[in-house]
Amino acid sequence: MTDNITAETMDIERAQTVARRVIENVEQVIVGQHEAVEHLVTSVLAGGNVLLEDIPGVGKTMLARSIARSVDGRFKRIQFTPDLLPSDITGANVFNQKTQEFEFRNGPIFANVVLGDEINRAPPKTQSALLEAMDEGQVTVDGETHPVPSPFTVIATQNSVEDDQTYSLPLAEIDRFMKRLHLGYPDEHEETELLGRVTGEHPIESLSSVATIDDIQTARRAVSNVRVEDAIRQYVTRLARYTRDHAQPGASPRGSVALLHAAQARAVLDQRGYVIPEDVQQEIRSVFTHRIRPVPSGDAPASIVTAALESVDV
Repeated sequence: MTDNITAETMDIERAQTVARRVIENVEQVIVGQHEAVEHLVTSVLAGGNVLLEDIPGVGKTMLARSIARSVDGRFKRIQFTPDLLPSDITGANVFNQKTQEFEFRNGPIFANVVLGDEINRAPPKTQSALLEAMDEGQVTVDGETHPVPSPFTVIATQNSVEDDQTYSLPLAEIDRFMKRLHLGYPDEHEETELLGRVTGEHPIESLSSVATIDDIQTARRAVSNVRVEDAIRQYVTRLARYTRDHAQPGASPRGSVALLHAAQARAVLDQRGYVIPEDVQQEIRSVFTHRIRPVPSGDAPASIVTAALESVDV
């Protein structure tokens, strides 16, 4: 028993070290977004996908690229446009003249980190090409299933200002993002520091990887083994049910699972092998808010989450 506890502690320590290395590496490029960087890294460790939504020019794409460069894996970027087809994402069966047979050619979805840039510029049919990969880790083309690489994470950006030639993300797709994050403008000091960093060569050009695919896989296993007591599971359930009682729809069961996994990753970041209520409270806004659709004349999603935290007993 002691040996098992010692091994679990060592796994947690290693996972935290990997997470901290990635965070510090990303912050060589990204200024003043420590909380967002932590949220993104915990999502990767928890096996989740992330939607970065904000105005243009605040560093959404640069943040996603910095995360991808910090991990020594396959990275693909998909620029979403109105004329993008589902097969441009998943790949397609192509007839080989030499063999006289059809063969599958991978699309850009087959990578460890996939950046979907300006995802809301493509129509819903094209966006839906991501759903199976995001939820099940596979792609089905012409009835044949192809697994995507593991680990696998989609980081999508969405322009929240321009309505011209953009499409709303379906709720089924929104629900498959573990978190939705907003960056916002840097403050005066942060923006001045940013300007200093980009004078000359951009820092991302010299950014190197600090974690291997095996590191991420090992860290994910450590996260999945973080202990969650029944009282914590009941707490998450009560929070989710509160949102459903005050919105239509509220947080889904998939959202409850995502919150629990995010809380496990938060515990690892704090070098703990067990989840505490504060882990849930730190993660709930980024996990639940985008899943809530308020009733007409009802409170905003963020307000509903805040009320849940204030009303639901720990």
